[in-house]
Order: sequence, then C-alpha cells, then structure tokens
Amino acid sequence: MTDLVIRPLVSGEASLFESLPDDCLVGFAARGRTYTAMAAEGEYRPEWTWIAQRDGAVVARAAWWAGPEDDAPLALDWFDFTDADAAVELLRAAPFRAEYSLNMRPGWRDDPDTLAAGTARHDAAVAAGMTPLVERFIYLWTTDCGLPERPSRLVYRPEPDDEVFLDIFRRINEGTLDAHARRAMATSGAEAAASEDLEYLRWMPSPREWWRVAYTPDGDLVGMSVPCHNYSGPVIGYIGVVPEHRGNGYAYDLLAEATHLLVAEGAERIKAGTDKGNTPMAAAFAKAGYPIDQERIDLVYPSS
Repeated sequence: MTDLVIRPLVSGEASLFESLPDDCLVGFAARGRTYTAMAAEGEYRPEWTWIAQRDGAVVARAAWWAGPEDDAPLALDWFDFTDADAAVELLRAAPFRAEYSLNMRPGWRDDPDTLAAGTARHDAAVAAGMTPLVERFIYLWTTDCGLPERPSRLVYRPEPDDEVFLDIFRRINEGTLDAHARRAMATSGAEAAASEDLEYLRWMPSPREWWRVAYTPDGDLVGMSVPCHNYSGPVIGYIGVVPEHRGNGYAYDLLAEATHLLVAEGAERIKAGTDKGNTPMAAAFAKAGYPIDQERIDLVYPSS
C-alpha cells in the first residue's frame, strides 16, 4: 500500500475536495449542497479543510466549521471517505478537537444504506478518539407550518443585564435534560456551564434586544425565550424553564413566543433542535408544529 499523505487544502483546491466519490446519504451532500458552494459562501476555510490522499487520489476528507469571526473551528460537520483507515488517520493528524456533528435523515436507521453510511462515519470517529455524547432532533419550521397559538399565560420582558441571564442559566441547568449542559457542569462546574451558555447566545449575530425573560403575571420568574439568527439564518437560540415551574407546559409557551418574534422580524424558516432524551421539549416542538428535518449524533473528544 502506498504512503498516505494527509494535509489541509490550499486556496483554490475545492474541486480536489469534491473529487472523492460521495454516497449522498449523510450530511450536507444528502441535502444537495456542495463543499464548493458552501466554501464560496464563507462556510469553510481551506486551512480547516483536510484531505488524505493515496497516489494523488483523495480517499478521506474532513471540513471543520466556524463563524466568520472565530479563530478556531467550532464543529466538524463534513466527514466522509472511501478508506476507513485513512479517515481515522486524518482525524488523528488534524490539529482540531471540535465536536463532530453527524447529520442524518429522519428515521435513518430504517434504511440499510443510510444506516451503513452513518455507522461507518460514527465508527471512524470513535476509532479516532471521539465518544458519542447525544442524539438530537433538528427541526425546521417554515411558514407552511403555520404560526403556533401564542398563549397569554406569561409576561415577556427584554433584559439588558447579562448577570440576570447568567443567574437564570444557573437555575435552568439544575436537573437539566440537556447533555451538553450536563457535560459542561461535570467537567467545568456550574458557573462555567452557565457562562458557556451565555457566550453561545452572545456569539449569535442577531440583536441582543430580542432576548426575553418570562414571568407569571404575579412576577414569578419562569424562564427565558431567546430567538436568534446564527450565521445561516433564524434559529431558536434557547428555551429554558426554571425547576420550580417545570411540568406546566411552559416550554411550549416560550417556543411559541420566540417563533412569533422571529416571524415579526421577517423569518420564513426557523431552525431548532433538542436532545432526543428531552421529551418535554420535543413535545413542545411537536405541539408548535415544528417538523423534524434531521437527526444528529454529536460526538466529542474526552475533556482534558
């Protein structure tokens, strides 16, 4: 077997990245998107896009993503190969340890070809040192879904003080069903986990004024409803209910409020997500008319 060459792309090599035959079953390729088009839109950078070659032919490839102002990759979200061993070596050689977002079609385990494609990528990531963290539902609301009914049980207020949101994050993270928050608390502590949540919202390029704190009519804090734009479009940035008000269906109220606020700002498509194990939030999305657009497996490297 000839030696394997692993390296990042240089500018102008997008066509080389796309020279690898694609099964079009998993990830962005399954949705008809191309690396060339996404790179042209600023989604990827050559130095964060790596290939493995044998005899000049690409046998594995990986592209890491970040926002335009980020100085390090935030996620691996394009990874495929015709040589599994080369794929493992590529991930080991590249100097990035960002989370891997393995995007799949809804019900992907029911289709043998898609199951095989997803399993191969999953297994290569695990062989390279990653660990599965959580499976998620990814939703895509469009105007064809209709606006969810907007309950009037809560009062929503903007809140300019980040310290207020930090305190709400601390409270929401108590007993949370969110795997990323649980991992952050286990590895870095409750304070760092709350700060991480806040920084994620501040990273969004949408106006800070959109964030809402929700109260009962008597002034009791219920949680937060945060509509946002990320660098791809409108999203539900965060929905959370404090422990003492869980079990009352308020997640739906908060989601409906965020949806209405985004539509009022011109949104025609809204992306959102929740862990499969977060059944109350999944029920809220179903009630609000958000269809499942994708399923996703998040894999992470062990915390240092």
